[in-house]
Amino acid sequence: MRVVQRAAIDEVLEGIDVVGAMEAAFIAYSAGRCVVPPPGELTFESPPGDVHIKYGYVRGDDHYVVKVASGFYENPELGLSSCDGLMLVFAQRTGTLEAVLLDGGHLTDIRTAAAGAVCARHLAPPVKRIGVFGSGNQGRRQLELLCHETPCREVIVWGRNQERLSAYASDMQRIGYRVETTTDPDAVTRSCNLIITCTPSTEPLVHAAAIRPGTHITAVGSDTPSKQELESAIIEQASVVVADSLSQCAVRGEIHHSNNPGEVVELGAVLSGAAMGRSSHDEITIADLTGVAVQDVAIAAAVLENLSVG
Repeated sequence: MRVVQRAAIDEVLEGIDVVGAMEAAFIAYSAGRCVVPPPGELTFESPPGDVHIKYGYVRGDDHYVVKVASGFYENPELGLSSCDGLMLVFAQRTGTLEAVLLDGGHLTDIRTAAAGAVCARHLAPPVKRIGVFGSGNQGRRQLELLCHETPCREVIVWGRNQERLSAYASDMQRIGYRVETTTDPDAVTRSCNLIITCTPSTEPLVHAAAIRPGTHITAVGSDTPSKQELESAIIEQASVVVADSLSQCAVRGEIHHSNNPGEVVELGAVLSGAAMGRSSHDEITIADLTGVAVQDVAIAAAVLENLSVG
């Protein structure tokens, strides 16, 4: 059994096509080749935070994975990361624990950002300006992977804390983005046609009246039943609504807040061609990403394989 520290994980991640790995994972999931039970969840009020336990496997693969990941949103005020966690990798044939990946929640951040890149690749129109809700870890990771999917480098980021917004802008400018900051959510929605939401908000930040025709929204932050970043009317007026998991999005995320979501298709079905994605530049499209355990399975397996090769 191997205990793998964060430094070793970071080293092998550089050689992994994480976006391609997520595409394959979503296709396998929507094709019915995965066993993914409902996630376990702990929520905390004081201080605010949540812990997710996700687990599953792809039939015929070598491993199954159990992941624990936490988000405590006041941690940055203490000088700590808002995220932590680890992944346990077991042999699928014997149940033997083969590796403990002490990633501190980083692999969850990366696989989530990679899923956002998948959505941009397959659902976004030609991007004029990128809007990001949230100036934390995930807001950074989304842009880091998005730079390979679009030549657009114009960004506006929303947040509540100007100091954090300024730090975000400085960090993202170092990798080539031109970043404006704002505390007005409608300033983001009115000026962007690719919007990524990655906050723990329990009240809508994106309002239907402010959305431009042709906008794509990837909603990342609403991964519990109580969180909501999009006004429900957005789901109802969208031409295409995509769920990472139909079963999960029925009970958490943005779709489950809507009384009339219309037809919802699964991301893996869009990727495989079994369902239609965006068909014109004028459509409003939504991707509701609640985080599926098959993503954890895919990234953990890729890390373990590359560690073995190294």
